[in-house]
Amino acid sequence: MTDSENELIRRAQTGDPEAFSLLARNYERRIYSLALHYTRDAADAEDLSQDVWLKAYKAIHTFRGEASFYTWLRQIMINSFINYRRATRLRFWERKQTSAEESIEHLAFSEELSGATASLSLEDVTHNKILIEKVMQALGELSAQQRLMFLLKHREGMTYEEIARAFGCSTGTVKKSLFRAVAKLRTALGVETASTTYTACAAGENF
Repeated sequence: MTDSENELIRRAQTGDPEAFSLLARNYERRIYSLALHYTRDAADAEDLSQDVWLKAYKAIHTFRGEASFYTWLRQIMINSFINYRRATRLRFWERKQTSAEESIEHLAFSEELSGATASLSLEDVTHNKILIEKVMQALGELSAQQRLMFLLKHREGMTYEEIARAFGCSTGTVKKSLFRAVAKLRTALGVETASTTYTACAAGENF
């Protein structure tokens, strides 16, 4: 953490809402992007992001600096995602599929896509829109747990051990869930599944 971030945290912990708002700006795009990939719906992603920030604001006084601020925030995010899914289990998937036009607009929040379409030809842009729509649809083939674990592993760069601690399960469970997730994505995207090994999960732990 930078000295500036430390100072903002200190002020936020004394009840300064402006300091918390400034602190949140550093991570709001990242949280929203993950929420969008998780829910595949802009309105749900906005609601979920707001839930994360509300919980973080209420709990900021518990932050002790034992890990980075984002690590602390990410655990709140994971818990919020899981609880939000349980509370709205059916509503997530009853909505109309997000269109390619909406996907490309909202996925521009992701750093890797920001400004990337400026120099592309119309053919390239159209191809990217179709690809993004296919990826978003493919994510919908995963269970909520698989989708979240996949995002944490491949977008957040978390290790199997870190994900296991966040979910309170074994690393074997995480590996098995991710193996299944990748297999489903490959099938949905028409990519041949390579032979892959994984550690068996503990008995009774199924995702």
